[in-house]
Amino acid sequence: MLKNTFHHIRGIGTTTERKLWDAGVLSWEDLLGNQPVILSRRKRETLTAAIEESLQHLIARNPHYFGQRLPSNQCWRLFKDFRDRIAYLDIETTGLEGEITTIALYDGQDIRTYVRGRNLNQFERNIQEYDIIVTYNGKCFDVPVIESDLGLQMNQVQIDLRYVLRSVGFKGGLKGCERMAGIDRNELSGLEGYHAPILWQEFRDKKNEKALETLLAYNCQDTVNLETLMVMAFNLKLRDTPFKGIYEVPLPNGPEIPFKADLATVDRVKNMGGWSWY
Repeated sequence: MLKNTFHHIRGIGTTTERKLWDAGVLSWEDLLGNQPVILSRRKRETLTAAIEESLQHLIARNPHYFGQRLPSNQCWRLFKDFRDRIAYLDIETTGLEGEITTIALYDGQDIRTYVRGRNLNQFERNIQEYDIIVTYNGKCFDVPVIESDLGLQMNQVQIDLRYVLRSVGFKGGLKGCERMAGIDRNELSGLEGYHAPILWQEFRDKKNEKALETLLAYNCQDTVNLETLMVMAFNLKLRDTPFKGIYEVPLPNGPEIPFKADLATVDRVKNMGGWSWY
């Protein structure tokens, strides 16, 4: 999809990009190959130079170049070309203004988890392995909380599915989007974000390892489901381009979650009140 993108070039917005596509300039190669298009000589030279630079950064596998130039609502275009550089990320906290309790990190193959008081400090090293992070509401919540609580700078390109999914008609927070996508959370159904602090409190105050395992299962499920939602969003966004059916990605087979929710704990916690920030 990136080789069909002109939106990252200065002076090229949605309307101009659409005009290029409609004129038959569907890719960088089309323009570099002197595809007939109504452009001034100066603008064509500028566009050609920008495309040649873009090719260099794509060959060098540098998503930051494109992430810095694409509007934030267009960074979904990076997905297919840089899928191997993506981490899906979700955190749980003690509350809106609280500390991080757990983090789940998933790269499409492996799930890694981090727990306050155990291995939370390892997150800083591991997240450096990735150039792009995919979250739900991460720009407003997860990333600022991580930066504040752990004292680190998240320099990765961000794809926040809250806004991408909304643009294709999904709504209702992460769980609402999952329901619209037909994602079944099985024994975790009914657990919401406001239950996570309760699970942590049970673990912290009562040393209840089953509560921690349930929290980690919930955190991992949130994170793993982001990949499915990312694929669905990418395919739906393609429908508004000339490339539907060309770049569509099959839905992933999610991994086995390494933690199992305790059903008795789930039932007890679901009957408790709380708050929600999604």
